[in-house]
Amino acid sequence: MSDHSAIEWTDSTWNPVTGCTKVSPGCEHCYAETFAERFRGVKGHPFEQGFDLRLWPERLQLPLTWKQPRRIFVNSMSDLFHNDVPDPFIEKVFETMLQATWHNFQVLTKRPARMLRWTSERYKMLPSHIWLGSTIESDAYKGRIRQLQQTPASVRFLSLEPLIAPIALDNSFLEGIHWVIVGGESGFGARPMQPEWVYSIREACRRADVAFFFKQWGAHDPMGRRVGKKVAGRHLDGRTWDAMPDVPARQSVLIPA
Repeated sequence: MSDHSAIEWTDSTWNPVTGCTKVSPGCEHCYAETFAERFRGVKGHPFEQGFDLRLWPERLQLPLTWKQPRRIFVNSMSDLFHNDVPDPFIEKVFETMLQATWHNFQVLTKRPARMLRWTSERYKMLPSHIWLGSTIESDAYKGRIRQLQQTPASVRFLSLEPLIAPIALDNSFLEGIHWVIVGGESGFGARPMQPEWVYSIREACRRADVAFFFKQWGAHDPMGRRVGKKVAGRHLDGRTWDAMPDVPARQSVLIPA
C-alpha cells in the first residue's frame, strides 16, 4: 500500500485486502505474490502470512484521510472479488469509495463474473468516480470483457497486462469501455510481448474512440531481447501513450428499493 504509487496509471494504492490465488495464465508470474512471499514468516511484517488472503478492516477508512484528490488503485496486492472475500467486507470497501467522492477509485479484477453479480444486485448505476475494470491477458479470456460490459459502471476499463498473446478487439468488445491499458510482463520468467499485438489494440482503440494507455514493454524490448523493464521502457513509435478516460459528470448512486 502506498500513498504515492510507482504504477504509471494511478497515484496511490489501497489494500484493504491482501493475498490471492491464481485463476488464469496471466497470474503465473504474479508480481504481488513474488513480493509477498519474500516476507512469509517474518514476524510483525504485513506479509507475515505470505500471499494468503487476508482482510484488513483497519485500512477501510484510509482514503477518507487523503484529502488531496487522486486516482486510487484498489487492492493492487489482491482481488476484491476473490471468492473468499465476504460480501459484507466488499460492502464496506464500497461504502468508503462512495463517501470519498473527491477521489477516482480503480477497481481491477480477474473475476468480473462475481463483480457483475455483486454490483448488479446493489446498484442501478455507480457514480463516475468508481471505475470498474478487468484484466485480460489473451484472446482465450476475452469473455471477461462481456461480463465487464454488463456491470453498472459509469467508467469501465481493461488492463491487458501482462499481454502474453494477441487479443482481437472489434468494436463490439470496446462498446461501453472507456479506457484500455496495455503492458508487457516483467520480472522472473517474463514472457515477451509482440509489437504487432500492441499495434492491433491501439488501432482498435482509435477506431472505437477509447483512451489508450501504453504502460510498458516489460522485461523484453520490441525486438524480443531480454533487457529489463527500465531499458525496454514504455515508448511506442517514439512517444508515450498516456490517455486517460473521459470521465462523465458525477452521478448519484441509484440503489434498488
